[in-house]
Amino acid sequence: MTQKLRWGIMGCAQIATGSVMPAIQESESGVIQAVASRGLDKSSAVAKEFGVPQAYGSYEELLADPNVDAVYIPLPNHLHREWAIRAAEAGKHVLCEKPIALNSREAAEMVEASRKAGVHLAEAYMYRHHPRIAEVLQIIASGEIGELRSIRGTFTYNDAEDTSNIRFKSAWGGGSLYDVGCYPLTAARLLFGAEPEAVTVQAIFSPEHDHVDMMASGLVEFPGGVSLIFDCGMWAYNRQLLEVLGTEGRIEIPMPFNARFDDAEFFVYAAGEVRRARATGANPYVRQADNFAAAVFGAEPAVAADDPVQNMLLLETCLASARQRERISLKPE
Repeated sequence: MTQKLRWGIMGCAQIATGSVMPAIQESESGVIQAVASRGLDKSSAVAKEFGVPQAYGSYEELLADPNVDAVYIPLPNHLHREWAIRAAEAGKHVLCEKPIALNSREAAEMVEASRKAGVHLAEAYMYRHHPRIAEVLQIIASGEIGELRSIRGTFTYNDAEDTSNIRFKSAWGGGSLYDVGCYPLTAARLLFGAEPEAVTVQAIFSPEHDHVDMMASGLVEFPGGVSLIFDCGMWAYNRQLLEVLGTEGRIEIPMPFNARFDDAEFFVYAAGEVRRARATGANPYVRQADNFAAAVFGAEPAVAADDPVQNMLLLETCLASARQRERISLKPE
């Protein structure tokens, strides 16, 4: 690819320096033009580490740089809306960390601002760009496991002792649903190819962690009587799993949300046999960067423009269900 997308990195969070910036540099389509932080010392240090030509001590300076085509936003959740909209208004394409906002209203405002500015906006669910997801979708479409009946998804880890973690700040969009529950929830929407109709969620809200949901489990109802059964947590033993159950078989996907090269396999149970399938290994962050650039350069985006709004609608409804301890319908009145 000869055309290069010039990136500006808006913040020096670990997800940026540990995963996304190295991936952009490894990608075929992108170069990092600038990095910004609230302090020039930090951004200068990161720029030096990655060989980035420009460092800024404010996000405003980054958005004013005419040599930046797109920005990546790894800021805390409560800052996503403001800076994504300001970036769009500055004519920058936006890749924003998940969850894209605090609620569906904010997400809709971000989508509309991007549409109005004529820029591409995407939510950074990197796992969707791993080749294994496309292979699983092909198996489902082929009918090998029959008609879909249920999906089971889990994503838990234990970081409860780090009480200063921003994931434990309620007003900043903290909690396990927004941090890791979003993975099985978005995966179910993708694999079912439908929008949910109702949710019932139970959660542990911890006073020690600013009353965020530290563990949640629930049922998400989809059309036709099928469902996602999920659990997520930041105060439980580390584990991930995605199981897709059909009338004639099932697919079991270990490490579904962090797969790269060495853990790209999955298992298909069908016709009385177990098939150990191995997808093409890949760094999903690199694929994400290249797919984002392709959309900027005119390719059809892999995800619908309003997908972030639907993601946030489901997330906020799950959180409301847990707080209210009741089943909530997502069907229009």
